[in-house]
Amino acid sequence: MGALAAGSAAGLAAAAESWAPGPRVEFLVPSGPGAALDAAARKLSRLLEQQNLSPPVVVSNRSSAHGIVVLQALQQAERNPNVLATLSSSLVYSEAQGALPVPYTEFTPLATLLTEYVVVAVRADSPLRTGGDLIARLRQDPAVLSIGIATTLGNHIHLGIARPLKAGQVDVTRLRVVPYKSSAESLTALLGGHLDVISATTPNVVGQLKAGAIRLLAVASPRRLGGVFAGVPTWQEQGIAAVGQSVQGVMAPKGISAAQQAYWTRALREVTRTPDWTEFLALNQWQDNFQGPKETAVQLATEYREVRALLTELRLVQA
Repeated sequence: MGALAAGSAAGLAAAAESWAPGPRVEFLVPSGPGAALDAAARKLSRLLEQQNLSPPVVVSNRSSAHGIVVLQALQQAERNPNVLATLSSSLVYSEAQGALPVPYTEFTPLATLLTEYVVVAVRADSPLRTGGDLIARLRQDPAVLSIGIATTLGNHIHLGIARPLKAGQVDVTRLRVVPYKSSAESLTALLGGHLDVISATTPNVVGQLKAGAIRLLAVASPRRLGGVFAGVPTWQEQGIAAVGQSVQGVMAPKGISAAQQAYWTRALREVTRTPDWTEFLALNQWQDNFQGPKETAVQLATEYREVRALLTELRLVQA
């Protein structure tokens, strides 16, 4: 068994080394500039170039509902190994809603890179000071507060706030939820007084949290995060049994060769071992979670079943 495993590993390495990308690589991101998905894609792109694992990478922001524009571009790039795209839990949520023009399984998973968590934020001058305050207010009238999310209803950011509110006996089918093209835009709307609350992943709020412009009511992580988020209680600490997480990774078009898939998976593995990437994860309070193509496919399939059940329970899809 050991000799077989060693032989397989050697074969994979040889396959990966038989191909190299070029002359240019495009990285498709289903969100606007400045959002968490954009930040991760740009960091990966820079590190791939710095480690001489890729020629110049052009990050292309193509925000749209359910990431459909990115999926269409990826579909048109079939067999093109020089096109990469963000792979995230959002695709699973959209697929569970029946919103995708083509199933995410039609594309080639390269790797899962990280796990992220959703926080709930208000302006620093908001009368809401805890997750309990938010739940109490919405129990009285679920539509009294405007809640900003990115980018589509029913995605992981939407359910990141819907889960704990439902656990707190709020009628989540009556929430006033407003989708934005990116969390950067929803945060701007919050600061401008156009929203009362936002749900977003941790990287999107770091700057304004440090500046004291916002207050975080809760984080949907299983335990407290560190760094600038160390003072933010989890929902569980506030008596609400809700934990939610999502993943980010990278995928490629359908039809690329085994050698091309192996090359990109190896390159991404190398990049995620650099101190620069480790510091980037720590800054954003993302958790390292590297998984290869097969493990990623299994994880997404499991997540799909869980999400479909939750969306049905929340009456966001038909059973």
